[in-house]
Amino acid sequence: MSAPVWITATPPTPNGDLHVGHLAGPYVAGDVLRRFLATDGVEVRYTTGLDDHQSYVPVRGLKDGGRTGEEVADGYGASITRVWQQAEVAFDRVVRPREEDGYLAHVQDFLLRLHDAGHVVARTRPLPYCTPCERWLYEAYLTGKCPHCGSSSNGNACEPCGRPNDCADLGEPRCTVCGTPAEIRDTTRLYFPLAPFTDRLKAFWATADMPPHLRLLCDQMVADGLPEIAVSHPGEWGVPVTVPGFEDQRAYVWFEMAPGYLWELPEQQREKGDWPAPVQFFGFDNGYFHAVLFPALYAALHPRAALPRAFVVNEFYRLDGLKFSTSRRHAVWAHEALAEAGSDILRHHVLADRPNGRQTSFTRADLERTRTLLTTQWNGWLERLFAAVARDSDGRVPAERPEGPAWQRLRARLERTVAELRESYGVEGFDPRRAVALLDETVAGASDFGYVHAYERDRSPAAHRAALTAQLAVAGALSAWAAPVMPAGAARLAALLGEDAGRAVDATTLTPPPAGRPLTVPGRPVFGD
Repeated sequence: MSAPVWITATPPTPNGDLHVGHLAGPYVAGDVLRRFLATDGVEVRYTTGLDDHQSYVPVRGLKDGGRTGEEVADGYGASITRVWQQAEVAFDRVVRPREEDGYLAHVQDFLLRLHDAGHVVARTRPLPYCTPCERWLYEAYLTGKCPHCGSSSNGNACEPCGRPNDCADLGEPRCTVCGTPAEIRDTTRLYFPLAPFTDRLKAFWATADMPPHLRLLCDQMVADGLPEIAVSHPGEWGVPVTVPGFEDQRAYVWFEMAPGYLWELPEQQREKGDWPAPVQFFGFDNGYFHAVLFPALYAALHPRAALPRAFVVNEFYRLDGLKFSTSRRHAVWAHEALAEAGSDILRHHVLADRPNGRQTSFTRADLERTRTLLTTQWNGWLERLFAAVARDSDGRVPAERPEGPAWQRLRARLERTVAELRESYGVEGFDPRRAVALLDETVAGASDFGYVHAYERDRSPAAHRAALTAQLAVAGALSAWAAPVMPAGAARLAALLGEDAGRAVDATTLTPPPAGRPLTVPGRPVFGD
C-alpha cells in the first residue's frame, strides 16, 4: 500500500456563487487527482473549507444593501457546496469555520503560541482609515495601486503579481465601500516577521514540486527581503484575537487559513506536527500565502513538520479578456453552466482549457464545441458500437475475441497511451490538459478502428464480430480511464458494459467483457446530458 496522500484545495470565499473560473482552477483538478489515486489503491484524503471570515464577505453584504456577513456567508456557502456536488467534486472534508466547535479556539491558540514563542510581535505602523465609514481599511475594505507592480489591488495582497502589501503602502488608497480617499493613521497590530525563516524556506523550495512562475515569485521576495506580515487587524469580522492587548482585533484571514488547513487532522497530529506532506491546489494569486507564509508559520511552531510535497498552481481563467471575479460579478456562474452542459461536458471543457502555465479564456462557443465533441466523437462511437452489437451479435458480447495485426497495433498504442495517461494523472506529472487530450485520442482511435472494420460485416461476419469485441475492450478501458475526468459518464459506461466502477487506470482494464454477456443499447447519451 502506498503512503497516504493529503490533497487540499483553497477554501473559496462565500461572497458569491462559484463561477466557471473556480472549477477550472483548483476544485475539479484536485478531484481528478483524488479519484485517480483512490482507484490506484492509495489512501487519499481531499479537503477544503469555506473561507467565511474573509473581509470580502461583510463587504458583499454592505454593497448588497445591508445584509449581514452571516447572511452572505450562509447563503453563498450553501450554493457553493451544491455546485461541488453537481460538478461531481467529492471532498472528504469541508471545514465550516463558523459551525464547528473548537475551530475558533484552535486558530486562537495557534496565534497565541506563535506570540508566546516570540514569532509574532507588536508593531505600530500606518494603516488606512475611512472617516465617513469610521472603519480601518485593509484587504477587501481597501483599494489602491500595488506598490510592487502598480496594478489595481486590494489591501494585504495583489492578485496580478501575487506580492503582499502592508495596506498603507498602496498608492491612492480608497475605501471600497464609499469610495472616499483614505486617511493614514498609526495603529498597533500583530506582525509575523518572515526574514528569520529565509534559509528554511529556501531549503523547502529546493525540494518542493512547484511551477517556475511560483518559484520566480519566491525568488523576487527573497531578493527584496522577506517582509513582516500583519496577522491581525482592528475590525469586527473574523476570529477574535486573544493575545493580551489586542482583543479588539481579528486574525488576518490568510493567517487563519494556515491552522485552518490543519483543523481536519486528528488533534494528536496537529499537536505534534505529524501530518502527511500535502499536495496543494490553488490559483497563482494565492501563491505567496501557500509557498511563503504558511510554510514559515508551520516551521515556526513545528520545525520538523512536513511541508507540502507539491503545489499545483493555475493561472487566471479569463472571460471576455478580464479575470473571472466574484466580487466584481464578472463571471459565468458554475450552476448556470452546469445546468446548460452537465458535469461531464463542463469538467471535460475546464480541464482541457485549464490555465496551466498561462492564462486561458472561457467562451460559450468553446463550451459548445466541447459538447459537440462529446456528442459526435465519444457518444457517436459508443452508439454505433452498441447498435452493431444489438444487430449483429444478438445484443450480447460476441464470442469472437480480438485478433490480427490491426488489433495488435491498436492495443500496443493504447498501452502506450495509458502509461502516459497515468503520468498525467499522477502527482509528479499532473497535467489534466494532457490527460483529456489522451482520452480524446483513445476515442478517436477506437472510432477509426470501428469505421475501418465495419466493412468486415459483409466480407467476414466473424471478423466483424471480433472487431466489435475489440471496441468493447476499449470501451471498458475508457470507463476506467475517463473516470477521474468525467465520473458520471464513466460510471454509466461501466454499468452498460457490466463492469465495476472505480477500476484502476492501467492496461489490465483493456480486456473484453465475457462472451455472451447481454448489453443494452444506451437510452441516453453516455457522456453528457
